[in-house]
Amino acid sequence: MTASSEQPSVTLPGDVAIPILGFGTWQATGNEGYEAVLYALQAGYRHIDTATMYGNEAGVGRALRDSGLTRGDVFITTKLPPNRFGRERETIEASLTALGTDHVDLWLIHWPPRDGDGLETWRRFVEIRNEGLARAIGVSNYSLGQLDALTEETGEMPALNQIEWAPSLYDARTLAEHRKRGVVLEGYSPFKNTDLKDPVLTRIAGAHGVTPAQVVIRWHIEHGIVVIPKSVTPERIDLNREVFGFTLTGSEIAEIDALAR
Repeated sequence: MTASSEQPSVTLPGDVAIPILGFGTWQATGNEGYEAVLYALQAGYRHIDTATMYGNEAGVGRALRDSGLTRGDVFITTKLPPNRFGRERETIEASLTALGTDHVDLWLIHWPPRDGDGLETWRRFVEIRNEGLARAIGVSNYSLGQLDALTEETGEMPALNQIEWAPSLYDARTLAEHRKRGVVLEGYSPFKNTDLKDPVLTRIAGAHGVTPAQVVIRWHIEHGIVVIPKSVTPERIDLNREVFGFTLTGSEIAEIDALAR
């Protein structure tokens, strides 16, 4: 993990730096989604996570243009949905058109295929990355075994695996095995699986003068896990970003780890 100005980043293969804190856009659609992304960019977020199936790539692209930031200022992730297997090139080209860019920083297979092994899709991902349409490629919602299957057949390990992650889902082995493979772990839905009224979180939050939600985000960061909280509320968007002014102690991290079910 390396620091870049105020926010730290994690390095993906190919020397691609992904900001450790991102802005999730699931369910952020229409004008509300556009306004939320624009506000997030103006508030200092430099990592936006979207997906073809979210139906908001055009809004994300418009927000980026209207923000006044350059393309190189913002890390953009999008994802290939399951119903587009076999249509990878068509899908990434449509995503680039909607986003108004000639490349994304990270392209993910959104879900593993229900039928088959997805190897041909992964091979196409490698080709598209090599052509420069995506700076890095990875997967989402994959098991360790599925990661290994892709690598064994193609020799190419996904750069990142985006999975549901929260204190209640913490698993030291899962984190360690990703690191062993050189795969960055990215967590989504940090609050969905968290009781923000939990006494451990409220006590730690009180000790630092922050909210339990900020403690949860900071806990991800302390573990080196990329985290993408989402909100369309300006106040929460601001609070979710204000997590770099405090650190958790080793004992506090251990207490939060122990919340795992």
